[in-house]
Amino acid sequence: MKVRLRNPDREVEMTGPRMVRDVLSELGIDPDTVLVIRRRELVTREERLGADDEIEVRPVISGGARGCSSPPSGTNQRRSGERTPRSVRGVRS
Repeated sequence: MKVRLRNPDREVEMTGPRMVRDVLSELGIDPDTVLVIRRRELVTREERLGADDEIEVRPVISGGARGCSSPPSGTNQRRSGERTPRSVRGVRS
């Protein structure tokens, strides 16, 4: 079976069939830190891979936008330096 590892990119050939968890264990990869993809579908660590399968192992990346601290919806809080909207033709925005 062909195993494509991402970040850093490399390819490894392994004999099969075997369970996903066994492939990850042999490669020294913690299963909680990666996604395993076969034929564009996620596979679980409990699934059996065939000798002719090709899989991709991608690291799980999480996070969010830094510095985006919007006030909760429905509040009138303003960020530091933000001005109060001006009226336009007598209508407040």
